[in-house]
Amino acid sequence: MTDMYTTLAFYLAFGAIAGVASGLFGIGGGAIIVPFLVWLFPGQGVPESILMIMAVATSLATIVVTSVSSVRAHHRRGAVVWPLVWRLVPGIALGTVAGSIVADHLPTQRFKQLFAVFLMLVAVQVYRGRREETAGEKPVPLGVLTGGGLMIGLLSALFGIGGGSITVPFLLRCRQNIRHAVAISSACGFPIAVVGTLSYVVLGWGHPSAPAHSLGYVYWPAFLGIGAASVLTAPYGAALAHRLPMQGLKRLFASVLFLLGARMLWKSADPSWLGVLNEGLETAAAAVQGLRSFLEP
Repeated sequence: MTDMYTTLAFYLAFGAIAGVASGLFGIGGGAIIVPFLVWLFPGQGVPESILMIMAVATSLATIVVTSVSSVRAHHRRGAVVWPLVWRLVPGIALGTVAGSIVADHLPTQRFKQLFAVFLMLVAVQVYRGRREETAGEKPVPLGVLTGGGLMIGLLSALFGIGGGSITVPFLLRCRQNIRHAVAISSACGFPIAVVGTLSYVVLGWGHPSAPAHSLGYVYWPAFLGIGAASVLTAPYGAALAHRLPMQGLKRLFASVLFLLGARMLWKSADPSWLGVLNEGLETAAAAVQGLRSFLEP
């Protein structure tokens, strides 16, 4: 078990990093918070069987706090199209509950693999950059919004994110301009986080393997430390976005996310085929060494 004060320092530090990254790169902190919690939670007594679901649930809980300031900022600028938000919310709420239930039934190994692939896809999206299109807006059919909301909620609850990396591309395809798409996505992050957190609290209520200081699958020390730090640092990330060379920074950040995803995918892979691969690599290395020895005078 790690020391309590050391653990708190980790939570504050990574919460600060997640907040800056959220403001700087325009993605939710879940892409950073979940891998970090997967690394730190074993030291808090979280067993492997519920490691991923507790990381995802706790990440969603932090988004409840961080999304409020973001929504207020967009609302003050008049960028949130609230009628569109209200039409998305029912599908999002249903999808979030469904995603939480799916997560509760996923084996940890498969859960890690899915999250790793998602993280790598987000990395590709960040690397390529967001389309700054401002196509003429047009009404979006209710069925499209409901279906899109279901998918946004399901994936967000499954991966512990506020949904921005899914909602913004969806709204752009629905011919909403980028300014409104980002603001609507920000507003939708709050119901995703609230419904997802409540779902994970109910699903994990009284779980025998959950560590102390947990409420369902949400681990409160992590929620408090990460949430407090990320709220304070997100505005600094947004300010830095106007001063730093963003193209290079985005590519560096995307590379880090991709490597995190690749590492998680590798570590969660089936040991049987990894053993075969390792034997093959060792055989190949031995063959190369033998060839070198033969060719050397």
